[in-house]
Amino acid sequence: MTPPTVTIKLKWLDPERTSDLALPSYETEGSSGLDVCAAVEDELVIGPGQRVLVPTGFAVAVPQGCEIQVRPRSGLAVRHGLSLPNTPGTIDADYRGEVKIALINFGSEPVSIRRGDRIAQLVVAPVIRAAVEVATELDRTRRGSGGFGHTGM
Repeated sequence: MTPPTVTIKLKWLDPERTSDLALPSYETEGSSGLDVCAAVEDELVIGPGQRVLVPTGFAVAVPQGCEIQVRPRSGLAVRHGLSLPNTPGTIDADYRGEVKIALINFGSEPVSIRRGDRIAQLVVAPVIRAAVEVATELDRTRRGSGGFGHTGM
């Protein structure tokens, strides 16, 4: 079964300076995320505990009714402790600025990012808007108000 497709318009912000970069792309047929590359000019070293904002060199137009979720790449997380501090990040349908990737080094060693390195993945997802309604009572559930860890390990 082939998943539905939407068109994301991508604009290179400086086409002459980004002609060497790959478009975001699916690495395999079953991938749900488009890998996105770093548009850094020079090597970027992210120290342990450090957060950085990495440019991609492009802006996008996301169709109404969709969002793009920015997610970490699992290999970078496992091998280097590199993740996103706000995972998943969100690119809203009405945002037209440069897509930048917030990265954090949870590891114990510095991590180097070079131009063209795949640093995150972009997942296109549908958006459902909510109407908030004030209520004096909520329906009861078996869980009730049990919070974090209430079911044990």
